[in-house]
Amino acid sequence: MTNNLDAPIYFLAIDNGTQSVRALIFDQFGTEIAKARVPIEPYFSTQASFAEQHADYYWQKLSEACQQLWQTCDITPTQIVGVSLATQRYTMICLDKDKQPLRPAIVWMDFRQGEPNDLGFLSPLTKLIGMGELVEEAQQKARCNWLAHHEPEIWAKTAHYVNLSAYLTYQLTAQLADSTGHALGYLPYDYKAQAWFKPSNLKWRLFSCRLEQMPTLISPGQQLGSITAKAAAATGILEGTLMIAAASDKACEALGSAGLAADTACLSFGTTATINTTSTGYVEILKHMPSYTAAAPNYYNHEYMIYRGFWMVSWFKEQFAHYEEQLAKTQGIDTEKLLDQAIKDIPAGCMGLMMQPYWSPGVRHPGLEGKGAFIGFGDVHTRAHVYRAILEGLAYELKLGFDTIEKRTRKPIKHLRVSGGGSQSDSAMQLTADIFGMPAYRPHTFEATGLGAAINCAVGLGIYPDHLTATEAMTHLGDEFLPIDANVQLYKRLYHEVYLKMYDRLQPLYHSIQDITGYPEL
Repeated sequence: MTNNLDAPIYFLAIDNGTQSVRALIFDQFGTEIAKARVPIEPYFSTQASFAEQHADYYWQKLSEACQQLWQTCDITPTQIVGVSLATQRYTMICLDKDKQPLRPAIVWMDFRQGEPNDLGFLSPLTKLIGMGELVEEAQQKARCNWLAHHEPEIWAKTAHYVNLSAYLTYQLTAQLADSTGHALGYLPYDYKAQAWFKPSNLKWRLFSCRLEQMPTLISPGQQLGSITAKAAAATGILEGTLMIAAASDKACEALGSAGLAADTACLSFGTTATINTTSTGYVEILKHMPSYTAAAPNYYNHEYMIYRGFWMVSWFKEQFAHYEEQLAKTQGIDTEKLLDQAIKDIPAGCMGLMMQPYWSPGVRHPGLEGKGAFIGFGDVHTRAHVYRAILEGLAYELKLGFDTIEKRTRKPIKHLRVSGGGSQSDSAMQLTADIFGMPAYRPHTFEATGLGAAINCAVGLGIYPDHLTATEAMTHLGDEFLPIDANVQLYKRLYHEVYLKMYDRLQPLYHSIQDITGYPEL
């Protein structure tokens, strides 16, 4: 690949998220040239706590997004020099020896629990060193263990146990390979070494899967294969176009938003809300929670997560904003724009109404007993106050993640980048700047995940020599939101004097609720 930066160079980035598939074209300067978005149904449930989706459904929607892209832009498939893929995390698929799906994919939002394996002499040892609960949790949440116990016939036929990313890569290239940046979840993966555990490692005993079932792992920015004739017919991508390894949606989003600067945090206002920093040092932000592989080789993401983050906005719309949804349809705008207008005159601090965003049980913080809570209700509060309290509560919790990351990494965070669907709200951006007490910036493109994938494509094709150079050329600042001093001081007191005390004060009540009602099921 010649490196002539004067002539336009176009990359195709595919972002298969939870609620949609996006096909995007970027140039070598990080400019978003064109995109197509196809909504997807996140999952279907056959039992309570199950979340599944057909693997070929994802492939169908990916192909549809690509075909729609070519129909709506002037760039042709012949102008695309490479393809990269980012997908949702830990959506697992069983493939037979012919690499065909044996059952629906188990989506990341699934809460089923498997059976612990017999560890023999290791079981007393794990309890002795205080790792018993952690080991049991890993075994119960490993999808392969549930499959081996509850669907042994399916598991016996499972020749390949892969993430959605590996399945889609196979559909595109006929190569069953995956990026280390996609290897995430309860899998036999060595997060520090960024590779599958060695066959001799005793941690394989935790899982029912075997090394031969796992896909070949490739570092971000390395070649995975090329587009096949079959994939070209389905997607319209030119046969032979090179496919370059990228990473998971959150890892690519962090790369496309904040680059590789260790002093810059990326806040992701997505279905799962996260705060990430990136560095070459491996640090566990919460005890026994690994640093995930970043969207650049030999880098790690230090992540703090709110499992049901900006999903709460969808929850609020479905439960309380029917009027705004109908009005938005008649005006041809997003419901969130009307909700933003409704809260713009509500003062910072929401007149004393505060929300704790633990709508789903946590792993380390909150614990499995965790539940959501609103406190401070009064007769002055309306639905709009509830909506603003949700946004403030999410920001408080991400601020807790900010403080935790700084403490664990011992590195100050000096800059904030905010991306994801929720970042389109000016109100959410302003209150984030106020709660964090520092300027908050949107990336120059809303499609930060796609940009992260495109950066990997640029590196893999030799347009830039490395990820650092590529991020410096392709990531830029967008809108700026400066903190308002009076709001900063008010939020600082609410955060320290109220929010940080809520969980400890409410935790015993959460335990009682679980004991009395059986919900959430532990």
